[in-house]
Amino acid sequence: MKIAICPGSFDPVTKGHLDIISRAARLFDRVIVLVVINPAKNPSFSVEERVELIRRVTGHLSNVTVDAYHGLLVDYMREKQATVIVKGLRAVSDFEYEFQMALTNKKLYPQADTVFLTTNAEHMYLSSSIVKQVASFGGDIADFVPSQLLEDIQARLCPRDTAQEAKGASI
Repeated sequence: MKIAICPGSFDPVTKGHLDIISRAARLFDRVIVLVVINPAKNPSFSVEERVELIRRVTGHLSNVTVDAYHGLLVDYMREKQATVIVKGLRAVSDFEYEFQMALTNKKLYPQADTVFLTTNAEHMYLSSSIVKQVASFGGDIADFVPSQLLEDIQARLCPRDTAQEAKGASI
């Protein structure tokens, strides 16, 4: 059984993330979407919230589970007997960093192979950082995040008066 890990911060999960996860689910027997805890980042959503949001949008994928981990990815992989890391690439600029990480993971855990999936063209510009920035200025993020999570993400990221306007409330 080929077990793949899709690691990331997913703060918040985007349509681009969901595209990579769905495609990985077609390629591997089991996929674990892993919310990696990075103490250097100041997330908008708690680890538990991110895990729950991802579970809501991947529930239809029977071979996908969601987990969180604080530590080296390769240690988690050993624990789960996973051998594949799935990473989405948006642009050439992503590749340099991800290639360096792939080589490091391979050095630390020789069984770890990294598979790069290119993001669909419609999501190439999309990142969690972009979603947070657009939302913070009251911009429409409906095309960026899964529809079933839109209200939750807007409630957290959009300015209060903008979130109310988006729901049709008057001020």
